[in-house]
Amino acid sequence: MIIDITDAEVQAINSFSRLESLKEVYGAISMLFPILILVLGITIGVLVIVWLEREISAGIQQRIGPEYAGPLGILQALADGTKLLFKENLLPSRGDTHLFSIGPSIAVISILLSYSVIPFGSRLVLADLSIGVFLWIAISSIAPIGLLMSGYGSNNKYSFLGGLRAAAQSISYEIPLTLCVLSISLLSNSSSTVDIVEAQSKYGFWGWNLWRQPIGFIVFIISSLAECERLPFDLPEAEEELVAGYQTEYSGIKFGLFYVASYLNLLISSLFVTILYLGGWNFSIPYISEFFEINKVDGVFGTTLDIFITLAKTFLVLFISITTRWTLPRLRMDQLLNLGWKFLLPISLGNLLLTTSSQLLSL
Repeated sequence: MIIDITDAEVQAINSFSRLESLKEVYGAISMLFPILILVLGITIGVLVIVWLEREISAGIQQRIGPEYAGPLGILQALADGTKLLFKENLLPSRGDTHLFSIGPSIAVISILLSYSVIPFGSRLVLADLSIGVFLWIAISSIAPIGLLMSGYGSNNKYSFLGGLRAAAQSISYEIPLTLCVLSISLLSNSSSTVDIVEAQSKYGFWGWNLWRQPIGFIVFIISSLAECERLPFDLPEAEEELVAGYQTEYSGIKFGLFYVASYLNLLISSLFVTILYLGGWNFSIPYISEFFEINKVDGVFGTTLDIFITLAKTFLVLFISITTRWTLPRLRMDQLLNLGWKFLLPISLGNLLLTTSSQLLSL
């Protein structure tokens, strides 16, 4: 049997195959483009936080701060990152080089994955999952493993103690944090980050979970600061007794990755405070939102406004975190563990029981 195929049919088949390959390429680009935009935005956000921290700390301590690298010193963080990128990478001669190299990467990647469930607007979320907030808690639990690997792989007693402190601190404060998130999920009848924001928007400004869960808000702020290892909870890298903790043997870009992980963690914690307690992208301030009709704006301008409102609330929380760092002294290790296990855990558990009881009575 001979099949006669004309030139026109061959050209049609070739054009169809080219069209299918173009569709595949377009699908891959459309999938990767939002991820690249998110990563670029996060990188710029980290640089802004570093600059803000230097400026705010300079103001609190009555000194000048960065001012020579670019206008108002805005390029100082970029200059420091470039310097770390080109510095020599040193490896401990008797340490475990594989664990030593993998540790910083695990710390950064585990935190970066958490940004996939952050909604910056009503339709601006990479993955709207039904377990969004608990996915963040699960993924953020992996970061201390990277720190423990770094401390162990350094073959240095100070580094190893810093890794152990990071693991102990993370376990102590993740339980109150999870109980606070569980209370919010019960109030919103959902664990999706988008649903939690929309549940708060139903009642306007007074429907924010800040007013409905004031105890949970305070516990969440304290626990998130401890999770980020910020002062007064920076025991894992305390300079006085541990030199620099798990970072002691690191140099170059690997040393820089630890600072990137720290600021990434601080940024995502502030974003979750905004989403869980401050109404997310909704600007429900009485009289102001009604006068300008902010919540009724649609299109590109509405999307931009959603992003601006979310980031404005986030940077307000960041300002509180940065000010706390330069105001309070460091706790001792026993005080840190006592605060987590003897105070925050019972308070968050009681808050969860109250929330559950109120939800059952309202049925």
